[in-house]
Amino acid sequence: MRYEVEPDSSVDTTDLEHRIGDALVRAGQTVAVAESLTGGAISSRLSAIEGASDWFRGAVVAYGEEVKFALLGVDPGPVVNGSTARQMAAGVARLLDAEVAVATTGVGGPGPQEGRRQGTVFVAVRTPDGEDIREYHFDGDPAEVVRQTTERALQDLARAVDPAGAMPCCSSDDAGRPQR
Repeated sequence: MRYEVEPDSSVDTTDLEHRIGDALVRAGQTVAVAESLTGGAISSRLSAIEGASDWFRGAVVAYGEEVKFALLGVDPGPVVNGSTARQMAAGVARLLDAEVAVATTGVGGPGPQEGRRQGTVFVAVRTPDGEDIREYHFDGDPAEVVRQTTERALQDLARAVDPAGAMPCCSSDDAGRPQR
């Protein structure tokens, strides 16, 4: 699926990490993170929560392509795509023995990569019930793209582990609808 999104200021993310942790504890599950362009930002947010050692297994920051290929089992080739995000999530779940995984890959910038514009991001969430891979497009400098990607990945993870209590994905306008 492809989603065009803008920052959603209507979503309060102050307790997002707590909600993820609570849902994982209730389900008796653990989570692992594979990060490329976010460079550890997601795992940093998750590990800062009291009690995270009960549900957070760890993370792999696979910034370089070779790390994605050798450590996470990503097929060699282009890495800015949904297939890479899916394989990163599967690889980190296997590597760290977690039931749930979230992975990010994309173009932080400056400029395009692999024919994709700056701000193109893929987030994959893997649970025992399946996988959800989403494509997003963010505006801003590299730091802003990382910030928005981190927020969106945490929101996607929350939605996957606690669908009833997760925050809405997107604002009430057309942002977040699949592009046709």
